[in-house]
Amino acid sequence: MIEVFYSAHSAFAYIGSKQVQALAKTHGLPLRHRLIHLSPVMEASGSVPFAKRTEAHKEYFFETEMNRWAAHRGVPIVGFRPTHHDADYTIAGCLILATQEAGLDADSLSHGILEIHWRDDADLSDEGVLAALVSSQSMDADVLMAQAKSRRIQDLYAANTLEAIERSVFGSPTYFVSGEMFYGQDRLELIDGLLSSPPK
Repeated sequence: MIEVFYSAHSAFAYIGSKQVQALAKTHGLPLRHRLIHLSPVMEASGSVPFAKRTEAHKEYFFETEMNRWAAHRGVPIVGFRPTHHDADYTIAGCLILATQEAGLDADSLSHGILEIHWRDDADLSDEGVLAALVSSQSMDADVLMAQAKSRRIQDLYAANTLEAIERSVFGSPTYFVSGEMFYGQDRLELIDGLLSSPPK
């Protein structure tokens, strides 16, 4: 299994989304989406909050590197930090979890949610926008939205966040494969190498 801990508004989760899905398919492994609330995870790890980072760091990491990797992966991306990036993305994350728990195509919905945020500048707190995306993927938006708001899925989202803290996750996306942690979509080639190596 490949586990991926990430937030529904993560730029680098978006950039690596199709790649990790392809890896899972190539190696015949299930991909488990572990949606989290990113801020408490980063705070628990001692990371510097975005607002307190230097302008040089923000420009390099969230512009230069983001655009380089988007071009490398062939992923379309807006040339700026999305307008509603600081909006509450909980419902978007819980929609992905609800879809996964229902045995539906969480891979497609996950990529779609990340994509509309980073390609189309969509507001991930807008339930109308999310419902339209779900419907466009031939799934029942009313049912999945209700499930996303249920105590069971909300609790799962909270549990994922707590587990991420317990497993020393400090950013999005973070992958776990065979007990090993890999932080960042730029480590996907290393995951491929691990999975391609014959067992010792």
